[in-house]
Amino acid sequence: MFPVPMPTQGVSTRMGVLPFPAMREGRFYRFWVYIMASRTGTLYTGMTGFVDTRISQHKSGEIDGFTKKYNCDRLVYYEKYDDVYVAKRRELQLKGWRKEKKIKLIEKMNPRWEDLAENWGREILFRGQSMKKKA
Repeated sequence: MFPVPMPTQGVSTRMGVLPFPAMREGRFYRFWVYIMASRTGTLYTGMTGFVDTRISQHKSGEIDGFTKKYNCDRLVYYEKYDDVYVAKRRELQLKGWRKEKKIKLIEKMNPRWEDLAENWGREILFRGQSMKKKA
């Protein structure tokens, strides 16, 4: 099923909201609001629907802009949402905060300011599994 135009008062048409979350490539849409940091303390707040791709782009400096210029390549905070409008409002709210308030938020979740995406995309080894590649 797709959104169905719903007349309101016979004057305008608006898209009705479906009672289930939208899907993309067989998965439910998810949206992330995140904060990237540089080693010198510069912060960048953003929002994305493809968190792994976007964080990888920040880390590699693939996209020209603020994060590349100030080397904001460490994911230090994130929140996950099902609704893009809620996520966008939250992103704008965080962007309006002073740096001190963002720091308190980050330190609640990540007191040591570790890069939360440091091991994304790496091979996982289990106990007893060799690190050597088999020929």
